[in-house]
Amino acid sequence: MATRPKVVIVGGGFGGLEAAKALRDAPVEVTLVDRRNHHVFQPLLYQVATAGLSPADIAEPLRRILRDQENVTVLLGEAERVDLAGKRLVLTDGEVPYDHLILACGASHSWFGHDEWAEHALGLKTLEDAREVRRRVLLAYERAERTEDAAERAALLTFVVIGGGPTGVEMAGAFAEIAHLTLARDFRRIDPHQARVHLIEAGPRLLPAFAEDLSAATKASLEKLKVTVHLNARVTAIAHDEVRFGDQTIAAKTILWAAGVQGAPIARTLGVELDRAGRVKVRPDFSLEGHPEVFVIGDMAALTDAKGVVVPGVCQGAMQAGKLVGKNLVRGLDGTAPEPFVYRDLGIMATIGRAHAVVQLPRFRFSGFFAWLFWAFLHVALLIGFDNRLVVMIEWMWAWFTFDRGARLITHERPHG
Repeated sequence: MATRPKVVIVGGGFGGLEAAKALRDAPVEVTLVDRRNHHVFQPLLYQVATAGLSPADIAEPLRRILRDQENVTVLLGEAERVDLAGKRLVLTDGEVPYDHLILACGASHSWFGHDEWAEHALGLKTLEDAREVRRRVLLAYERAERTEDAAERAALLTFVVIGGGPTGVEMAGAFAEIAHLTLARDFRRIDPHQARVHLIEAGPRLLPAFAEDLSAATKASLEKLKVTVHLNARVTAIAHDEVRFGDQTIAAKTILWAAGVQGAPIARTLGVELDRAGRVKVRPDFSLEGHPEVFVIGDMAALTDAKGVVVPGVCQGAMQAGKLVGKNLVRGLDGTAPEPFVYRDLGIMATIGRAHAVVQLPRFRFSGFFAWLFWAFLHVALLIGFDNRLVVMIEWMWAWFTFDRGARLITHERPHG
């Protein structure tokens, strides 16, 4: 009996899972490798970071997701490099041979040549990051309650978000709501209303991927929440407890970085051409030049599709790529040529606080309360697991009527926190 081809998928995010599901009925052995045992619904990661949801509300164990797919084996391990010549994935504690490899490892933070900034600013890519942001924010208020130093209290109650994309906008709005709604009556020695939230964007407007009217509506909504928006403001330095841009310096104990991403480090082990963001330049079917058995998808891939559209690094792009690569692998088993990728834009959206969002669909766009409802229902529908959908709906309904955030727990410490 012939041995089934071995397909190894690295990464249990949106792209990796879609690729695995597309191979459900294929005569292949699939191995999914991830350094964590769970899939995270990243669009709601900021909700964990701002105490709106608990980590388990937006995560699902990979083994549970794939347990009914008999041709899939899940391995917990960290990919270190790819041996293209030997057709093996090298892990930190072993190796996995493959006939076909799908790299869907996502992205890491890009500090634009200032890696030292990572010591002073928090990123938001994982549940661990989200928990750390939540810890820092809540501790800031606790420490402000105790200090007698007015300058230190002001710095503790100042929150800076760098980057005016969806993550930055959503974080800034949530930070403002925590101060003015959630914690407004919880302290005796400080007034949370005195907290200041700054959003810094290097470009001329927020949400540059959106239409200009939606960008303007976003800025207006944030300013209504008392967020100070700085446009055309390129950060020049992030030092201990301060951010500098132009001729301004802001003293702040909590600094969040949402300004840039780059392809996962494993891309550099392939020995192929990368773009400026560290993403792999792939062929029209996401395969690697000279290695048709290797595919790179999601945030790791740089591709202009068959219609000339630059594929964005968003979850819908990763999901569509994963599905296509899986189908093309099945086609290849039958000797059929692969199909090139054509990106289907399903729209983009961002939320600003508890009752405002902006939605841009292919045929129309809108903002305000109904956009927020659209955003909320869509995100609940896309969550994996009925229990997660139910819990998130209950949490959001409770927060809507009570102005409270139920996950306000300081649960762990990190050195130098």
